[in-house]
Amino acid sequence: MNNEFLKKIWKQEEEKAHIHGWDFSHIRGRFQSDNDLPWDYGKIIKQYLKNHFNILDYDTGGGEFLLSLKHPFNKTSATEGYPPNVKLCEEKLLPLGIDFKECSDPSKVPFPDASFDMIINRHGSFDPKEIFRMLKKGGFFITQQVGEDNDRDLMEMVLPGTKKTFPHMNMTEQRLIFERSGFHILHAQEAYRPIWFYDIGAFVWFAHIIEWEFPGFCVDKCFDKLLEMEKIINVKGRLKGTIHRYLLVVQK
Repeated sequence: MNNEFLKKIWKQEEEKAHIHGWDFSHIRGRFQSDNDLPWDYGKIIKQYLKNHFNILDYDTGGGEFLLSLKHPFNKTSATEGYPPNVKLCEEKLLPLGIDFKECSDPSKVPFPDASFDMIINRHGSFDPKEIFRMLKKGGFFITQQVGEDNDRDLMEMVLPGTKKTFPHMNMTEQRLIFERSGFHILHAQEAYRPIWFYDIGAFVWFAHIIEWEFPGFCVDKCFDKLLEMEKIINVKGRLKGTIHRYLLVVQK
């Protein structure tokens, strides 16, 4: 394929880069990631979760994972701040009786003190002091987070030298922050795993969706770098990056 044709199809992927909920089905089969972590976030939650618990899923996305827990709806609350997902949650969660509230500031969550037995958060924002405030004594906070080095090698391929978007997001530093906020650490784990792309169009779509990791990325600006990545796929059949995740289970 000549360069002009590649640019055309990559720019088409750029134009398609919109998401409903947290749905990556557009590039299903064209990339692979996050399926071999050394822990299962859902299983860990269920180890601590009791049927009578009042729970909050902060930054629930489209509510897909929350609903998979099958927790009693009248004991379930959720927040979300991304406008398209807020609308989706209002349509999907509120009719079920889940107490959903729009919130984009993790330091000002619209729930009273000591409201919850458990707060969960996967790949969302959080403020340990606000979590401490909302948890009952003995309550749990369970979070799986995207670490500061997530996709850094891919970012260096297209935007070399860009500063980290979320420095200090690693297990060691975050563990200390939670300890200093008054929590007991029950479990802490960190992992680096490969992410694979099988065509550059899938990467272009991905980089636009995860725009906070690839600030300023666009096909026109990064075209020469994308061509270099295309050569890697032509030789090796896929392009490798690295994801960074950490898990914390803490108790008030």
